[in-house]
Amino acid sequence: MARYTGPVCKLCRREGEKLFLKGNRCATVKCSFEKKSYAPGQHGVSQRVKISEYGIQLREKQKVRKIYGILEKQFRNYFRNAERLKGVTGENLLKLLESRFDNTIFRLGFAQSRNQARQLILHRHFQVNGKLVDIPSYLLKPGDVITIKEKSRRLIVVHESMQRVRDEDMYPWLTLDKAKMEGSFKDIPDRGDIPVQVQENLIVELYSK
Repeated sequence: MARYTGPVCKLCRREGEKLFLKGNRCATVKCSFEKKSYAPGQHGVSQRVKISEYGIQLREKQKVRKIYGILEKQFRNYFRNAERLKGVTGENLLKLLESRFDNTIFRLGFAQSRNQARQLILHRHFQVNGKLVDIPSYLLKPGDVITIKEKSRRLIVVHESMQRVRDEDMYPWLTLDKAKMEGSFKDIPDRGDIPVQVQENLIVELYSK
C-alpha cells in the first residue's frame, strides 16, 4: 500500500503547526518546523494567499489524515462509517480513528510514533486477546487486551518507548501494566479526552458539499 515516506516535518510546515508525527520526540528534538515555520516549496516563505472557506475545510481534513497516517480512500471510508453511527459524525470519525490498532499501540507507549507502531504490527509483534493481529487498521473493541508476544518482549525500540511513559499520563480509555507489558482498550474515548486539536465539523462540512 502506498505511504508517504518523505520528511514528515514538511507535512507539519504545510499545515502551519506541529502535528507530532514523530511522536513524543517532537517535543524534545528540534525539527525543521521550528527553523522554517512557513510552507515548503520555492515560494513558501513569501506566500501571502488568502485561503477560501473550501481551502480551510480541506486543510483540516488533510491535517487529520496526516496525524493518523490515513490514505484518502481509507479516510473517506471512515467518514462514511462515521455517518452511519449514532451521534455527531465528526466526533464519530475521531473515535473510529482513535480505535485503530496502530494508534492504540502508540497511545499505550509501545511505540514512539504511529509509523513505528504500524511497522511493529506488520512485523507481527502484538496480540489482541491472545491472538496475533498484524493489521494496523484493525478496530479495537471495548475490553480488548493488547499484549506483546513473548519473543518480542526484548525489543529495544519497545523498551525505549515505554521508558517515556508515565502512569499518570495514561489516557482515560486505556490501561497499561508495564510489568506484564500489557494494555487494554477499556472503552471508546469521549471527544473531550482525545488530544487532537482539530475542528472536525469543518471536515463534515467539506464532505457535505
